[in-house]
Amino acid sequence: MSDTNHSDSTRVAFVCVQNAGRSQMAHAFAERERDRRGLGDRVELVTGGTRPADAVHGEVVRAMRDVGIDIGDRTPREVAFEEIRDSDYVLTMGCSAEDVCPAGWAGENRDWALDDPDGKSPEEVARVRDEIERRVRALFDELESDA
Repeated sequence: MSDTNHSDSTRVAFVCVQNAGRSQMAHAFAERERDRRGLGDRVELVTGGTRPADAVHGEVVRAMRDVGIDIGDRTPREVAFEEIRDSDYVLTMGCSAEDVCPAGWAGENRDWALDDPDGKSPEEVARVRDEIERRVRALFDELESDA
């Protein structure tokens, strides 16, 4: 865990431009993974966008419902500078982190370089969703091994 921690928990931020697709899916899978592993007191999750959309993309809501997760009531939000600064990991979804990660920030940034599901076919959205789920599981494996 990095020096940016202000408590015993690890903060993970899932960030994108619109916070309407990939980062919403990643955040929902991370919530589920955190609960399954009993890490609620050790992992804090944040999601947001640099220019949030008005709503989560419909095709993303449908794709997540197909795997038993309802994100239909979620609203894209702007991520605050402080949320990023105070995060141990910032995961961007395929958009540059240059306008996201503050100078002097000591955390770790990873760009997952995922295709934007907006306007894509259900099959393409499902492929992106499944890749996000795989990466979230791997991240939690890593978080558990570091604890």
